[in-house]
Amino acid sequence: MVRKKRRTGPGRHQRMRATRPDQMWALDFQVDVTANGRQVRFLNIIDGYTRQALATRAARSFTADATIAVLDSLVTTLGRRPEHIRMDNGPELTAHALTDWCRFAGVDPAYIDPGSPWQNGTCESFNGRFRDEFLTCEQFDTLLEVQVLAEDWRTEYNTYRPHGSLGWLTPDAYHRQWVTNRQPIPA
Repeated sequence: MVRKKRRTGPGRHQRMRATRPDQMWALDFQVDVTANGRQVRFLNIIDGYTRQALATRAARSFTADATIAVLDSLVTTLGRRPEHIRMDNGPELTAHALTDWCRFAGVDPAYIDPGSPWQNGTCESFNGRFRDEFLTCEQFDTLLEVQVLAEDWRTEYNTYRPHGSLGWLTPDAYHRQWVTNRQPIPA
């Protein structure tokens, strides 16, 4: 039996640690189901420095084009873009459409090694909290309900919950303080 080779994206060996906001966004997907057994996929996008949850978008599926639409929406809404995006080697993330978007947007894709989720630790840590504190506590009947509740949880995560790694500030407060001071804040 011949095994298929896994496709990996370019620049996958980058191990940069973010030292300022928007230097590294991390993204990953999670899966859950509604009460009727239909799949729901979440696209979670986190700022690697401020730990802000920039997106927790829910949909039945995510293609490369749908992922690009979320990234474009974030860039437009926030008025800023990342220098790098850390992600795994899933088919929707190594697709030509996403690599083209990165090239045209001036964003460097930083792919993790296949089977190495610890290389995207910020997003994996967020995914664990998201699963433990949201997905396992709620039963969803509709996709719209999932989308509304996920956005409410994301807002709470960013604005009301202090993080020890951020000197006990919330991600939004940490980002505001960094923008005001333009320097790292001691933890």
